[in-house]
Amino acid sequence: MKRLVIITVGKTHSGKTTFAKELEQQLKNSIVIDQDNHAEFVNTYYASLRPLKGPNTIKYAITNTIVDYAVQRTDFHLILSNSNRNFKGRSELLTYFHDKDFKSVLVHFDLPDSILQERVHASQRSKSIFRTASSFMEVLNRQTTESEKEDISDPKQGEANYLFVIKDSTEIKSVIQSIVNLSK
Repeated sequence: MKRLVIITVGKTHSGKTTFAKELEQQLKNSIVIDQDNHAEFVNTYYASLRPLKGPNTIKYAITNTIVDYAVQRTDFHLILSNSNRNFKGRSELLTYFHDKDFKSVLVHFDLPDSILQERVHASQRSKSIFRTASSFMEVLNRQTTESEKEDISDPKQGEANYLFVIKDSTEIKSVIQSIVNLSK
């Protein structure tokens, strides 16, 4: 059986990390790679190396190193828990994995902004992952505004081998089961 790469796509507080952790528990021989962990590591130990503007290239370098290691040195299915809303970046990521003979799965969290706003207001999540934002509401507002830009887009059928769209939290269990079935 081919290895799977499961890539989550969605705005902040849409459920990507929770989904990834639940999937990891049910998908044998899998590991979650979450850029929020890398951001927290950089912010804690190497804050002075962070770029002041533009992409957080040090965080991406750490993520790429971990992904490359997992691809080359393990036989794990990989669960990438990131926002992955940029079409060009998502396309490059998918090409990388297709070239390594992975089956790709996109899981798009397409919950209404009103639900995300409620979740952000009630959130107890650590803000230690932030580089420039001061709150998750600021992140959500920026992501909502970014959605109007050309390079930010929802995943489309055909981008990956499989696409699942979650519009309601009640769909999570069935999507996880479908992905587990793909691994068999």
